[in-house]
Amino acid sequence: MATGTLHSQLVFGCFLVLLLKSNLHTCEQFSIAFSKPSDCGVGGYFDISSLSCAKCGADQISGKSGLNCECQTGFKVLINNGASIICQKCPVSKPGVTQDGYECIRCSGSVGEDGKCECPTGSILVERNVNGTLLEEAVCEACNGTVPALSAPDAKGSRCVRCQDSFISMSQSCMCGSPNILAGGMCFASSSLPTSVVPTISFAQLGLAVPSAWFSGFLYSSAAACLSFTNLTACQTLGNMCVLNMHSMSTIINDACGLYNTIYRATAAQGNNQNIPYWRINMPWLYYGDQPGLASRVLQSEPLPVGFSFKGTNKNTNIELLAAVYTAQGEFIRWESVGRGNLQLCPDTLIREQAAYIFGTAYKQNCVLSVSDLLAGQSEPLFYDIFLVQQKAQGDRRLLAVPILNLNLQFNGQFVNQATNMNSWYLTRRLVLIDTLSGREKSLSSTPRVIRIASNLKIRFQLVPNTQKGAVYPPLMTVSYSDILITDPAKQTVTVSFSVEYEMDQNEARVKTDIALGVLGGVAVVYSLLKTASWKRRIASPLIDFPTILKFLLIYAGDLANVFFIITVGTGLYWLIFYKAQQFVSVLLPLPSQEERFVTYVGCAFALKAVHFLHKLLAQLSVDIFFIDWERPRSKTSKFVEGSGEGKPPAAPVSIWRTYFVANEWNEIQTIRKISPTFQIMAILFFLEVVGFSSLALRDNSSELRRSDEVYTPAYSRILRYGLASVMWLCIGFIQLIFSVFHERFVEDKIRQFVDLCSISNISVLLLSHRCFGYYIHGRSVHGHADTNMEEMNSNLKREAENLCGQRGLLPNSDVQTFQISITSRLRAQYDRILEPLTRRNGPSRLVDASANPFEQSTKAYHTMNRFLGSVIDHAHREMDYIVKDKLLFEKLIGMEFIEPMDKSIFYNDDSYAFADVLFYGNESTLLIFDTLFFCVVDLGSQNFVLAAVLTYLQQLIFRLIRNGLGRRNLVIKTLVDKRFLI
Repeated sequence: MATGTLHSQLVFGCFLVLLLKSNLHTCEQFSIAFSKPSDCGVGGYFDISSLSCAKCGADQISGKSGLNCECQTGFKVLINNGASIICQKCPVSKPGVTQDGYECIRCSGSVGEDGKCECPTGSILVERNVNGTLLEEAVCEACNGTVPALSAPDAKGSRCVRCQDSFISMSQSCMCGSPNILAGGMCFASSSLPTSVVPTISFAQLGLAVPSAWFSGFLYSSAAACLSFTNLTACQTLGNMCVLNMHSMSTIINDACGLYNTIYRATAAQGNNQNIPYWRINMPWLYYGDQPGLASRVLQSEPLPVGFSFKGTNKNTNIELLAAVYTAQGEFIRWESVGRGNLQLCPDTLIREQAAYIFGTAYKQNCVLSVSDLLAGQSEPLFYDIFLVQQKAQGDRRLLAVPILNLNLQFNGQFVNQATNMNSWYLTRRLVLIDTLSGREKSLSSTPRVIRIASNLKIRFQLVPNTQKGAVYPPLMTVSYSDILITDPAKQTVTVSFSVEYEMDQNEARVKTDIALGVLGGVAVVYSLLKTASWKRRIASPLIDFPTILKFLLIYAGDLANVFFIITVGTGLYWLIFYKAQQFVSVLLPLPSQEERFVTYVGCAFALKAVHFLHKLLAQLSVDIFFIDWERPRSKTSKFVEGSGEGKPPAAPVSIWRTYFVANEWNEIQTIRKISPTFQIMAILFFLEVVGFSSLALRDNSSELRRSDEVYTPAYSRILRYGLASVMWLCIGFIQLIFSVFHERFVEDKIRQFVDLCSISNISVLLLSHRCFGYYIHGRSVHGHADTNMEEMNSNLKREAENLCGQRGLLPNSDVQTFQISITSRLRAQYDRILEPLTRRNGPSRLVDASANPFEQSTKAYHTMNRFLGSVIDHAHREMDYIVKDKLLFEKLIGMEFIEPMDKSIFYNDDSYAFADVLFYGNESTLLIFDTLFFCVVDLGSQNFVLAAVLTYLQQLIFRLIRNGLGRRNLVIKTLVDKRFLI
């Protein structure tokens, strides 16, 4: 049995080995060594089939491409089957190799380094007869350069062709003898042009001057051919060289632009093209005049004949640009519509690129391009003359030249186009996007040392002031270039951008805003002074001291914040309505740079409103409050005192639970608001993000709420975004306020309920928001007692509903329970005197009576204050009496009492429940404006409505917690209610 088991284990082991061996081929990873043609050396070549280096055969060396082999010098090709060759050495009698490399031949002239026959200048090499038979000896035939043949060797030196026309014109031969000048393969007579030209091109950003092979070979010849022979392509080539030199002009006359201007002035008698004074016949149009300073005349003298409109039957938002395209050699290629990837270097879909040419759409495109891709795709630059197509009538197409503001242009060493003053600008015409040609030093086929990219291209339209028909001035194209020193093209990148902007003169709007700010700011000063005077009267302080000045500044901060808020909301709403709803274009949105002043106003409004809000919050947290309990003992108890002989029953104590209950209710209503903050935030997000109202803030003329993902989405306007968000926030808030009126009238009014609770609880509330001013809620029960059972409570309420008892008001036959009170200094002094032991307990330790029991002190102070205030309300203190009256209408409007309480306090009837001013409920306008500004400021900084909503909610929550916590603490201190009973 053991043997059988061992046998089965051996079989299983063999099976596993075979299985593993069978899976080796499926699990093996294949790899090859990396090599490239330059690694193969002189004696090898790169085999494209095996992607590796291979050795050349005998008598062979690597070819120029590195992908094949060729015979050594002095060897001819014997066999070539396409895959390999066999070489054979030429005999001594025939040391030369024919041009095709397949035969040996005797040379009549010399043998070159490559082993082939050479001929002297002016001769061509002849190796075969006319019928193709190989000659025994190669013959050098001299071309006849005289009349009538006038021939010379062609570029390959294989046959005689007619001489270049300039040689014939200058010398009637194929020789360019003195005093003529030979340049660029052409013969020129000595002229006014300098013979020594500047072949270098300046890259100012790098501080580098590069000797250009293109300029060295063709600058003088192009200029001379343009001047001497009126050669059209030569003139265009010269103009292109000036464009490559950034149109820069100086006192140097032998650089590209200097030669262009020399010829421009020398050919003035020839006249102009198309009746344009800056466009000389036979020459390209490069400049607007010969000096800076014509920009205002070109850009703002005459508007375009056709206006733009956003809506209606005459809708016209199409911007059609056309470009005449030239090569570097001056050849005209084609007319090309702009907007199909020519001016926009960043790759994108056609529909998104076309959005740049819809009037009113603020277009901006940014991307990062690889330098190696630019070198591979732009081996030779193209030059563009940009025109705006104007369709006056059917079939009448006119082209308006678009001027260019080249920020890299230097005039006498100064970057005049970077100045803010338009009168310093020097406008130009022709444009190049990518220059990979002028930076080549050694030869035109070498890698450029420096390339130049149009990294920032911007088209700007300016609206004609006070237009009502969409009239605009001619567009301006602004371009700035980046110079890139080539070090590692595969790793180097360049950031490019293309944008279209629309602007209008904002001076009038700015002046009107400043006037409104000045007028409303002045009104705010007067109103703040009145509030400060009212505050001084309410604290019974006649002196103007530092606290007075500080109080004025705090009050003025709130009023000035309201001024900024009104102006900014009005401005945002104005642009939102008039820009989006206009038919013919009459207004254009401010540019992002022009919005900075507006954003500053918003920031000022928020900062000042934050100061105002914190000031209000601190004032609410320091309000003096006391609950006056009117309840008195009702009967005797049946419990006798132990050890007493007679058993005298004491009076039943008054329950404190009613006071605790009212205190808890007051604590709960401290942070209630007329609106629901949570609903406010959810609603604003629903309309802005879900419905899509946020699309109205985009910088285009569309009023659509839904946009396709395929179309271009422009950037947001900060003014529109602020106007939209603030107006929607306020509208939703106002709707909630209107709803709260009906809700409080028919469903629930927590402020009125609190007053009713005070009456049922037989407790009055005294609130002092200032030293000598505050509010009084008269809660004295008309039934005399509130400590009762359910049956008696219901009976009392029923009697009150049936008017079988007196009214709740302070005065007989009056229902007025709430009052604004101005108290005398004598009454306030007595109030403070009662609370002095408690105040001293919270003060320095040296003033505290260590033997006193804090609980007993609080209890004693509570009962003393309760009796005192109750006696004052009952007119028990003649020296601290009061009168009840109505406030004047003007007093209500300005929030100031005209009569100062000297001998008697004044209770003003208040049906509006003004005591809510010490709660969040009575400061809804301040809270609504603060929340609006907070939401808008966060959104302006983040451009994200969701983030703004989340942070606004957190802000509301934090301040609500602060108000609840510190308000609870103040309630405990001022009412002498034990904090353990506040829920």
